[in-house]
Amino acid sequence: MNEFEQRWLLLIASIPTAGATARMRLWRTIKGMGCVPLRDGAYLLPERDHHAAAMEELAAQTNREGGQAWLLEVAARSREDEAAFVASFDRSADYAAFTGRLDEARKALSLRDPGEAGRALKRLRKDWDTLRRLDFFPNAASLSAQTAWADYEDAANALLSPGEPHAAQRAIARLSAANYQGRTWATRRHLWVDRVASAWLIRRFIDPNARFLWLDTPADCPQEALGFDFDGAAFTHIGDKVSFEVLLASFGLEEDPGLAHLGALVHALDVGGSANSEAAGFEAILSGARSRLPDDDALLKEMGAVLDSLHMHYGKKDS
Repeated sequence: MNEFEQRWLLLIASIPTAGATARMRLWRTIKGMGCVPLRDGAYLLPERDHHAAAMEELAAQTNREGGQAWLLEVAARSREDEAAFVASFDRSADYAAFTGRLDEARKALSLRDPGEAGRALKRLRKDWDTLRRLDFFPNAASLSAQTAWADYEDAANALLSPGEPHAAQRAIARLSAANYQGRTWATRRHLWVDRVASAWLIRRFIDPNARFLWLDTPADCPQEALGFDFDGAAFTHIGDKVSFEVLLASFGLEEDPGLAHLGALVHALDVGGSANSEAAGFEAILSGARSRLPDDDALLKEMGAVLDSLHMHYGKKDS
């Protein structure tokens, strides 16, 4: 029995010269999975829970398209071989290239408008997620890149949403909407995802006659106003919930399936996580509307119609 716990998958594949499309598909797939080419037609990958099934399907598809493919399970015969296998998956150079891009992106942050900065952040986050997914043996380079990514993400978010709240650690009290009618609500101006969705939720489901103040800074919030989505506000991030989700929980709205779906969308766009299929479209519409419209009242009116439609769409999906 081999003394090493790590098992390895070896795909040996060849495709006829005429099969250019199949060859390109094979190459893109093995690159996307993080395989290391040992030689032309031989690709190594550490065995993980999902890798074997994916490699088996790739081999079967290659055979169906007129090629020849075999999937083998192999094991290192010595510590030197094991170290060589692991070293072939060293992502240090990839991390160095990525942190170089982060340095350039951070220098350009102050020159970008929020929409451009948001698109750059989204591209870099996608690349970061891919790099982490393919880093099977993390080392010091990955830890250093993690710090650089966190610094850049914080700086970009500070530009996109100045004054973004820190999550409070307290229980969420259940409240009655009847006690919150005709109130003045306040949040930071230049609305972004969580704030525009929260303002829509307040006026649509909590306080139909709500009046809104758009603040230059949270310090400008009047004492009598109900603040939301800033540190010290009556309604802000709590635990792992963003302000929209806190409002849902506070006023007993989380059982509405359409609102629950919207909560997942807002959460993913505001603090990250698994996004549903409409999230990218919503972010693009909001970015364009924020650049085009003159003030936050006009922005809320336009995005409110979008949120009404998404709420109806999600409610129908679950009915």
